Amino acid sequence: MNKNIALLAGGYSGEYVISIKTAETIEKNLDASRYNVYKIIVTKEGWCHEHNGQRLNVDRNDFSLTIDGKKINFDCVFIAIHGTPGEDGRIQGYLDMLQIPYTTCNSIVSALTFNKSYCNKVVRSFNVVNIANAVHLIKGEPFSMGAILDQLKLPLFVKPNESGSSLGVSKVKDVGGLLPAIEKAFKEDDQVLIEEFIEGRELTIGVYRTNGYLRALPATEIISKNEFFDYEAKYTPGVTREVTPAEIDNTTREQLENKAMHIYRHLNCRGVVRMDFILQKGTGKLFFLEVNTMPGQSENSIVPQQVRAAGLHLKDFYGELLEDCMNNNK
Repeated sequence: MNKNIALLAGGYSGEYVISIKTAETIEKNLDASRYNVYKIIVTKEGWCHEHNGQRLNVDRNDFSLTIDGKKINFDCVFIAIHGTPGEDGRIQGYLDMLQIPYTTCNSIVSALTFNKSYCNKVVRSFNVVNIANAVHLIKGEPFSMGAILDQLKLPLFVKPNESGSSLGVSKVKDVGGLLPAIEKAFKEDDQVLIEEFIEGRELTIGVYRTNGYLRALPATEIISKNEFFDYEAKYTPGVTREVTPAEIDNTTREQLENKAMHIYRHLNCRGVVRMDFILQKGTGKLFFLEVNTMPGQSENSIVPQQVRAAGLHLKDFYGELLEDCMNNNK
């Protein structure tokens, strides 16, 4: 008998459009002979499923749908929402209370990794990877430009502390650019992270666990024509070149995979996550940037590229993630 799968897409953030594309890829690659997939669009106005041209509201008392008089409950939820509320632990907490399994990290891990500053502090404590020097600002709390520049060396990255797709991110090369960059980041979030720029190659790697085995996917090198991998570079064809597998030596590849898997285990991640690093120019040291617990998965996104580079099919990959999720929640 087919399992009922809720595929959650949309969300409340500027990443809504990216989430819809991610959900399209996932839906296309879920085996229709095994799963009945119901795509549910989540917005602040409501959670809806479209059926025969009708918009049906989800009953959030028990997370169910009623279609043609028949009530549908779900065996598992495939979360495809980037940003809030699908990547910051909110939906995970709701589903935990209803005891419905889902494909991403749990609510605590999702909330921690969504907060870049707090996640960096935890990952730093693992003593397996370098972290750039940083200052964390909170809206309403006073800050001093002089104190920031005493602690950090230019150039700097200024970014919203809880935001994805590089929304509100600036690279600051001189003192005059710092305050406008902070103000821009505060428009996206109530917390801002200011980090020292680490010159080097940007590498990103998917890690996932199925059937009790932890695996790293082939890494990708991101080569942007822009100053950095910003929103335009991520989603405009031709602005960025993504090389999968990354052209790195075996020692660097093994280090990257081992460090990413160590972080996955010690953060207690679940499902597939993507971790971003910088391979510092001249030193060969790896610097950790962030964990994406719901990485973009539109057709040409990095995780699907890495899955194909590993010799896997997306249909099998997503099927394994779902089955693992349901088997571990019996």
